[in-house]
Amino acid sequence: MLLVAKTLYGLENVLANEIKKIGGKRIEIRNRAISFEGSLELVYTANMMLRTATQILMPIKKFKINNADELYKKGMQVDWSKIFDVKKTFSIKSTVNSFLFNHSNYPSLLLKDAIVDQFRKKTGRRPNVDSKFPDIKIDLHIENNFCTISLDSSGDLLYKRGYRKSVSIAPINEVLAAGIILLTKWNKETSFFDPMCGSGTFLIEAMMIAKNFPPNINRKYFGFTKWKNYDSKLHFKIRNKLKNQIIETKVEIYGSDNNQKNIRICRENINSIFNYNSIKIKNVDFFETTTERKSLVLFNPPYGERLRIEEDLFYEKIGNHLKHNFVGNEVWIFSQNNDEKKLRIGLKPSTKIKLKNGSIDCTLNKYEIFSGKNKERFN
Repeated sequence: MLLVAKTLYGLENVLANEIKKIGGKRIEIRNRAISFEGSLELVYTANMMLRTATQILMPIKKFKINNADELYKKGMQVDWSKIFDVKKTFSIKSTVNSFLFNHSNYPSLLLKDAIVDQFRKKTGRRPNVDSKFPDIKIDLHIENNFCTISLDSSGDLLYKRGYRKSVSIAPINEVLAAGIILLTKWNKETSFFDPMCGSGTFLIEAMMIAKNFPPNINRKYFGFTKWKNYDSKLHFKIRNKLKNQIIETKVEIYGSDNNQKNIRICRENINSIFNYNSIKIKNVDFFETTTERKSLVLFNPPYGERLRIEEDLFYEKIGNHLKHNFVGNEVWIFSQNNDEKKLRIGLKPSTKIKLKNGSIDCTLNKYEIFSGKNKERFN
């Protein structure tokens, strides 16, 4: 069956590689999405295992229309009773870029009417629409006059891992954090250090990667669990298989932050999914940190409204500190970087990768620190 995994800008190749590793076939890279072929087993596996996917869609009908009325007629051709029963609630999310529709919500209404009318005709009853907590999520994509109706197999977006009990100011998206770590090609043996750890997203995602821990292994409900063809035995068989593939790791993952509240939040989040002491964190200002041993250093410094001091001076200070205190380390900085705001730390990156944090243009920059002077250690 054809499947489509959605992702964030700049993570397409990372996701394609993940899909290949779990057995996806005929992989095709699209804009913020990957199409591939796989079985129902792969649908279940992808939702639990993929780190850089935001949702997994299963297209059920593709067609061409010449007017709005044809969308209703084509929607009636899908046998919705094979997908869910009349007692289930549903919602429709539409992405519309078409000359046929003046209002983006109108296609959703047409498809909704087709579904409701078909059930009413067959059973004399109709399923209810629930825009907040639907049992069945339907995705409608219209590009000019080409339409695709898909089932959302994920339910809640896959970045909702469940471990973030609290958040700091402007936390990074879990999918983006995992993608950034995978882009660094961290070998899972070198120590991992985030000296501006905030609520701990980089640290927790790094530990998940090191342990081969599926990011959504603990999620109880997915969209596919509400489908008529849901196979609970297969689901739990795959879940147990993935659990058995989780490994122990001795790699050191540690972080620091200058805000005591962030440290408390970080500890709470770590403790919700891993052993309390598995990730070391400390309340230390960045400009007092260094690395105990050779590490991959990754952090997301504050920018924009989060930064209340003069930016260029702050970034220059970061560069000077790295030069003198992080010798021999590979440093990656993820930050806003566009025409208005530049990451000027006085060091030349050896690699620059364009990404987005929401709608904000960002880059992931790699710096190899070859000279400087070490100071006190991080213990």
